[in-house]
Amino acid sequence: MQHLLNLLAGVSLLVWGTHNVRSGILRIYGGDLRRLLRHSVSNRFTALFAGLGVTGLIQSSTATALIVASFAGQGLIATAPALAVMLGADVGTSLMVLVFSFDLSWLSPFLIFVGVVLFLTRQETNVGRFGLILIGLGLIILALQWIVLAARPVTQAAGVQVIFASLTGDTLLDMLFAAMLTILAYSSLAVVLLIATLAASNVIGIPVALGLVLGANLGSGLLAMLSTARSPPEARRVTLGNFLFKLIACVAVVPLLSLLEPQIARLGDEAKQVVLFHLLFNVATAVVFLFLTEPIARLAERLMPARPDNEDPAKPHHLDPSALATPALAISCAAREALRIGDVIETMLTGTLTVLKTNDRVLAERLRKMDDVVDKLYTAVKLYLTQISREALEEKEGRRWTDIVSFTINMEQIGDIIERIVIDVEDKKIDKGRNFSDAGMDEICDLHTRVIANLKLGLSVFLTGDLKSAQELLAQKVLLRELERAYADSHLSRLAGNTQDSIETSSLHLDLIADLRRINSHICSIAYPILDAAGVLARTRLKEPPAAVAERAPRVRRGAAGDEAGGARDGWQKRKPHGA
Repeated sequence: MQHLLNLLAGVSLLVWGTHNVRSGILRIYGGDLRRLLRHSVSNRFTALFAGLGVTGLIQSSTATALIVASFAGQGLIATAPALAVMLGADVGTSLMVLVFSFDLSWLSPFLIFVGVVLFLTRQETNVGRFGLILIGLGLIILALQWIVLAARPVTQAAGVQVIFASLTGDTLLDMLFAAMLTILAYSSLAVVLLIATLAASNVIGIPVALGLVLGANLGSGLLAMLSTARSPPEARRVTLGNFLFKLIACVAVVPLLSLLEPQIARLGDEAKQVVLFHLLFNVATAVVFLFLTEPIARLAERLMPARPDNEDPAKPHHLDPSALATPALAISCAAREALRIGDVIETMLTGTLTVLKTNDRVLAERLRKMDDVVDKLYTAVKLYLTQISREALEEKEGRRWTDIVSFTINMEQIGDIIERIVIDVEDKKIDKGRNFSDAGMDEICDLHTRVIANLKLGLSVFLTGDLKSAQELLAQKVLLRELERAYADSHLSRLAGNTQDSIETSSLHLDLIADLRRINSHICSIAYPILDAAGVLARTRLKEPPAAVAERAPRVRRGAAGDEAGGARDGWQKRKPHGA
C-alpha cells in the first residue's frame, strides 16, 4: 500500500509541477504571449512556430488552445490560422517531453533551491513569481525520479500486473485508457512522461506504450474541446479542428504500428523510443496538415455553424475565460465589459427623455428590459472578477479590481433608478394623460442633459483614470445638487401660482429631479477612487472635525444648545432639497 501511495504521490507531484509552471508563466508573461499569438497569424509558418514557442514555454497545448480559441471566438483571427497555431502547439509540448526525458536529476535541487530563495525574498514581485516557475520545473524533474523508484515495487504486485496485462494487444483499449488519464490529469505532457517512465521500468511493453502515446494525444484534443464546451461556435471550431487532426493521424498510424516498431526500436532505450515516437508523430502531423488547414477549417465551420446575429444582448462579449490565468489581462477584460454596461446605461438614460416627451410605451417597455441586461452583465462581471486570483495581483491591479466592482455596482443601481423612473412615468403621466408645464420640462431637460454629459465624463474617467477629469466630475456633483434645489423651489413657486400642469405632475416632477440627482451621484462616485489615490479627497465636508464639535458640545448651556440645534435644523431645512 505504501508503494502504491508513493507512486500516486509522484504522479500528483508531476501534474502539480506542470500546473505551477504553466500558471506562473501565464501570470508573468501571459499578455506578451497572447500578443505574440495574435500577431503571428499572417501566414501558416509563422503561426506554426508561434504556437510551438508559446507552448514550449507554458508546457500545455491545452492552455494555448484556450487562448487561440478565445481569439477566434472574438473574431480576432480566422479558423485556419488558428489551426496552424495548434499544430505548432502540439509540436511544442512534444519537445518539452523530450527535454524532460533526459537525466536532469542534478538540476532538480538547484532549481528548487533558487526558486524558494527568490520566492521568499521577493514574493510580491515578478522575480518572486519566477521563483515559483523554477520550483515547478524542479518538481517535475523530482517527480520523474520519484515515479521510477516507486514503480519498481508496485509493478511486482500481482494485481498491478493483471491491470497492465489487460493493456496488451488491444491498441484501441490502450488509447482509450490513456485518453481518459490525460483528461483526468489535465496534461498530456505529464501522461507521456509517465508512459516513458513506465516503459523504461519494463512495467509496460513498447507496443502498449505506443498505443498509450496515441491515446494521450487524442485525450489532449478532447480536453481542449471540453474546456471550450461553453464557448461560441467560432471558438469551438479551433479545438474541433485540432481534434480532427489528431483523430485522422491516429487512424492512419494505428495500422502501421507493427511496421513502425522495428524502426522505433533503433531510436534507443524504451524511454527514448516513447518520447521520440511522440515527437515524430506530432511533427509528421504538423507537416502533413499544415497545408490542409483550410479544408479542415471549412469542415469545422460546417459542423459548427455560427449562431444567428440576434444573440442575447445580456451575453458578455469581453469576459475571456482563458485570460483568467493572466490576472492583469483578466482585469482588462472585466474593465471592457464594465464599460459595455456603461454604454447600456447611456442608452437607457437617453431613451428616458424620449419617453417623457413622446409617451412612447414601446420604448418604455424596451428600456425596462434593458435593466435586465444590465443586471445580467453586472452579475457576469462580478462572477468573473471573483475567479481572478487576488494574491497574484499587484497593488495597482488590486485597486483596479476594486474600482471595477464599485463601477459596476453604481451602474447597476443607476439601471434600477431608470427602471423606476420609467414605471412612474407610465403610471403617473402616460396612463393619466398628464403633461409637464413648459418651464418644468425645460428644467428636466436641462438636468437630463447635464447628467448625460457627466455619464460620458464618468466613463472616460473610469477608462483613463485622469485626475483632472475626476476633479471636474466631482465638481459637477455640487453643481447639480444646487440645480436640483433651485428647480424644486421654482416648481413650488409654480404650484403657488396655481399652474395646472405643475399641480397635476407635482409628485412626478419632484421625484424625477431627485432621481436624476441620485443618478448623478452614482456617476460622480466613479471619481472617488482616483481622487483618494491622489490624496486630494477631503475626509469630511464639515467645516470642523467631528471630534472638535463633540468636545465643545458639553460646554453649551441647555437652552442655548436647544436654540443652536433648532437653528441648525432650520438652516438645514432651508437647504434641504424638496422631494428628497
